Amino acid sequence: MAREPSSLVKVAGGAVPGVGKTYAMLEEAQRRAARGSDVVIGFVETRGRPHTAAMLGDLEQVPRRAMTYRGAEFTEMDVDAVLARRPEIAVVDELAHTNVPGSRHGKRWQDVQELLDAGIDVLSTVNVQHLESVNDVVAQITGTTQRETVPDEIVRAAEQVELVDMTPEALRRRMAHGNIYRPDKIDAALGNYFRVGNLTALRELALLWLADKVDEQLDRYRSQQGIAATWEARERVVVALTGGPEGETLIRRAARVAARSKGADLLAVHVARSDGLAGADPAQLARQRVLVESLGGTYHQVLGTDVPAALLDFAQGVNATQLVLGASRRGRLAQIFARGVGVTTTALSGSIDVHLVTHKQAGKGRRAAAVPAALSRRRRLLGFGLAVLGMPLLTLLLEALPDLTLTNDILLFLAGVVGVALVGGVWPALIAALGGSLLLNWFFTPPYRTLTIAEADNLLALAVFVGVALAVSWIVDVAARRTREAARAAADAQTLAAVASGVLRGERPLPALLDQLRETFGLRAVSVLELAEEASGRPDRSREEHAWCVVASVGDQPACTPDAGETAVPVDDRITVVLSGRRLEAADRRIVEAFAAQAAVALRQERLAEEAATARPLAAADRMRTALLAAVSHDLRTPLASAKAAVTSLRSHDIEFDEADREELLETAEESLDRLARLVGNLLDMSRLQAGVLGISATAIGLEDAVPLALDELGPAAATVATDIPADLPAATADPGLLERVLVNVIANALRYSPPDQPPTVTASAHAGQVELRVIDRGPGIPEDQWEHVFLPFQRLGDRDNQTGVGLGLALSRGLAEAMGGSITPETTPGGGLTMVLRLPAAAQSSPEEPQK
Repeated sequence: MAREPSSLVKVAGGAVPGVGKTYAMLEEAQRRAARGSDVVIGFVETRGRPHTAAMLGDLEQVPRRAMTYRGAEFTEMDVDAVLARRPEIAVVDELAHTNVPGSRHGKRWQDVQELLDAGIDVLSTVNVQHLESVNDVVAQITGTTQRETVPDEIVRAAEQVELVDMTPEALRRRMAHGNIYRPDKIDAALGNYFRVGNLTALRELALLWLADKVDEQLDRYRSQQGIAATWEARERVVVALTGGPEGETLIRRAARVAARSKGADLLAVHVARSDGLAGADPAQLARQRVLVESLGGTYHQVLGTDVPAALLDFAQGVNATQLVLGASRRGRLAQIFARGVGVTTTALSGSIDVHLVTHKQAGKGRRAAAVPAALSRRRRLLGFGLAVLGMPLLTLLLEALPDLTLTNDILLFLAGVVGVALVGGVWPALIAALGGSLLLNWFFTPPYRTLTIAEADNLLALAVFVGVALAVSWIVDVAARRTREAARAAADAQTLAAVASGVLRGERPLPALLDQLRETFGLRAVSVLELAEEASGRPDRSREEHAWCVVASVGDQPACTPDAGETAVPVDDRITVVLSGRRLEAADRRIVEAFAAQAAVALRQERLAEEAATARPLAAADRMRTALLAAVSHDLRTPLASAKAAVTSLRSHDIEFDEADREELLETAEESLDRLARLVGNLLDMSRLQAGVLGISATAIGLEDAVPLALDELGPAAATVATDIPADLPAATADPGLLERVLVNVIANALRYSPPDQPPTVTASAHAGQVELRVIDRGPGIPEDQWEHVFLPFQRLGDRDNQTGVGLGLALSRGLAEAMGGSITPETTPGGGLTMVLRLPAAAQSSPEEPQK
């Protein structure tokens, strides 16, 4: 019997470590095993928690794979062993875990994907802080960037996501009781990551993320079941925009309605005509879109000929609960003949609540826009000429052909009217139709030479002639008008597309937008002006030149005030776009207004980017201060505790120490204080580097003198280091004290990871005006894609242990080397290992003819 496709059947999610995700996962594993499923433990990390370890019970555990990395032993899930065992369900903890370098995959979720591809179901766990989509938000909340992440789609694809929740107070109590971290980490955790504010924010983030997933499942279920009715599981307020001036009122009212419900969504929708011709004011819609997005909503545009039906289709599609419409702008007489969009939508809305919002334009009628002529002035004049001269000429021609009947005469006159309509439009055709009917009555309808019509059939024929002539001329005029509108719409669309592409290609959106606008309309210059804050709302001062500031401009001689240009397009109370060079037609102004609104958006984006760039160094400094405090509160505690314990023991009168014991305690205290001094020195130097106040006193120094001093500083551990420094090596230009700090840190790092039987080697050479010193070790090495990571402050590769210092050595060494005009770069040691290359400028050598000073 074929098995069903495998899946990530359940993920236990949580806001932070310690809420009980692993315990909940093992509970599920035990339940499935009790029901007869074949369940094995692929990888579970109990972290010394007895209750979690007890939950493992008698579940079969696949042996882990042991790995050595940088001299330390680690264990990872043995993917091959799990595949060979081929259970129904594998339990794999920590979905976002980063595997030890050398593993088959870089991330554990990739291991899980391989198990799924092999037909094995998986139970797993994940914290919200490790989800890729919220990684930046978590960093803003906690001040810590999570480097272990998992793509959201991996978790969203799970059949079930269970949130294991716990209040911040209960979680902190668990932490204080030692149920999460080791005792030596509790104080630092409670004072940093596990603060009440952090835990509350992360908990809310986890709940919101899970709510979005539940929302997706609900939408998918409703779609699969064909359910069109609205389910009020979550408030969604839709506001309908026409592009009219009342739009801002409706948006603000809808935002207030949405604000009454926690977590409600605000959506704005505009129904555009499906023929793409006449429509709303693009400038108004652009401004209203900015307002919607500033209030936390989203803007949408749909096509439709039946506006109420299109609105309700959209509202039902997004599962909206409330719909906000503006009261009709049409007059009372117009509302008698047609109910209007608001009344029709309310009647058809069903379970969706409809709010009809009154506004200043309600009931005042739609202001008739000036309708441009469908044809050019030349063609209209030609049409009038044909109507005035063509109808008499046609009459003379028909008089010369006496054998034609009245029917033929009417058809020929009708053809003449159609010809006039094609050339000159509706008004020349109307004159031709009226004049033609009079000429037909006078010359070709019995009794002749009189306007009296003897037979009813002839009267009907003339009436049909007039009606058909007028209808044909009207249709021709409408077709010409639609053709012109379509051409205009196509030109506007091409212009907008050109502007958008220019903005996207440009590094700076605002100048690119203004330059494209200038080229499109053939202008001399375009400028964006901003009214000074003190002049805002004061018309008497807004005309003064010094009241305006040019925030962006392109072209020659840009206008410095709105009155200095040919066309001024206000965007809001303070921003105005001024065009110089020529006056624009009224039809062009609408598209320019849309561009002006986009220019205001681009200006805001540039200012936000500048503010972000200004805040970035402050944020980096704040992170540095946070890391310094963490280092002082945690990493410096060990040497202090060791020194204090040794001194306290020596001062104790309860125990008698012999000379050897006293010497050992004193040595321990001395080593601890030396380590403390080095750590404090590193911290102070790094803070000076970050602040740019580190003093440098560069001089010529020989590496044959500097390297032994560094080895002496490292003590007995450096006795095995081999050195190979040529006697004729040029001196380097460096600060002696800082150079010694660099060498101590780099050589100490090499000693830490070198095998006991293969100590590091220090060699030196000169090349291209630089002195190069190489510190070579035969340790496990570092993957090339992680070389830059080891130079980050407060980072140890892998962040595996907190007992080897604060992770400043290489970061500080690079900073000091660069401050002295040099550099430090890693290279792979041939045969395995890592080589750190320190490059310093060679000291200038005196000429042989020049006496030494």
